[in-house]
Amino acid sequence: MWVFLFFYAAIDNFVAQDRPNDGGGCIYLSWQRVVDTLIDGYVIFRRTIQDTAFTRIGFAGRYAVNFEDNTVVDSMKYIYQIAVLKQDSVYNHTLSNIVQSKAQFFHKGRINILFTIVLFTMLLGYFMTRARKGASLFIRKIAGLDAVEEAVGRATEMGRPILYVPGLGDIDFPSVIASMNILGEIARKSASYDNPLIVVNCYPVVYTVAREVVREAYTNEGRSDRYKDGYVRYLTESQFGYAAAINGIILRERPAANFFIGPFFAEALLIAETGNQIGAIQIAGTDQVLQLPFFVTACDYTLLGEEVYAASAYLTRDPVLVGSLKAQDAGKLLTLLVLILMTILTFLKINLISLIKVQ
Repeated sequence: MWVFLFFYAAIDNFVAQDRPNDGGGCIYLSWQRVVDTLIDGYVIFRRTIQDTAFTRIGFAGRYAVNFEDNTVVDSMKYIYQIAVLKQDSVYNHTLSNIVQSKAQFFHKGRINILFTIVLFTMLLGYFMTRARKGASLFIRKIAGLDAVEEAVGRATEMGRPILYVPGLGDIDFPSVIASMNILGEIARKSASYDNPLIVVNCYPVVYTVAREVVREAYTNEGRSDRYKDGYVRYLTESQFGYAAAINGIILRERPAANFFIGPFFAEALLIAETGNQIGAIQIAGTDQVLQLPFFVTACDYTLLGEEVYAASAYLTRDPVLVGSLKAQDAGKLLTLLVLILMTILTFLKINLISLIKVQ
């Protein structure tokens, strides 16, 4: 018994504090570890300042030096007690200070994120203002998008329809949203040339959006009377049922131009190869990296990754979209420069990684 009294006179530096940079509801406990390999761990007790009895709330292992209590209420003040557990007995109860949790308005460890957001917003405002004033903002040529006019014109000359496939994704896929913007531009050209358009969808929401996009494009071109409900079709949510239906449409209706733009998966090569066999000009684009080789192999033009997202700005030259695209490019350039600078400083043994670390 005298051994316990000798070792456990106190647990040093037992401190309770509100966990910093959180949304409240948590108390952080820390202490100095007892130097005794024979103990089993630490038992944590808690009571409010109105109560008189402590309640056991947790246990920490023998090597632990901290504990987070995520069961507190922000409006309550608490006192904690810690004790050493050894051979089913607890010793040396040590009290903490009075503590109360609260929510912080801002995470101080994310100032770098705030700075980045402010900087990007400034870039966005700068480029959008320049675009609205008519400044010429350079966008590199994208062969797949330049070929849209050629593909639509070829279908018109051949008197055959245009097939547009927005991929196997619901409306919450970013590439599906980008695909709808491209669809609007292609539908506008299709309406202008009075060429039949077939848009096939696998999700009801995408089908509804695509139908409205095509209808609006025909209306804006003054060809609302030429729009037909059969242009936009709902097929099935089944992946290979969707692919089989598209292949059937390609073989039966033999479109002269095929657009596969959106998220594609295992069905990518099936439909692209079928379109290739009938001799249609094919333009594909997806952000699914694994499917890009299949599209590159079977299609005439392929939009790679981010080119899909840049397509709407490229095709429409809308000042807002062009300004947003230029701001993104400027942000990527700045990020690249920061990474290069950090790499150089690291070689010089100057470590500033903490400035860009996201907590």
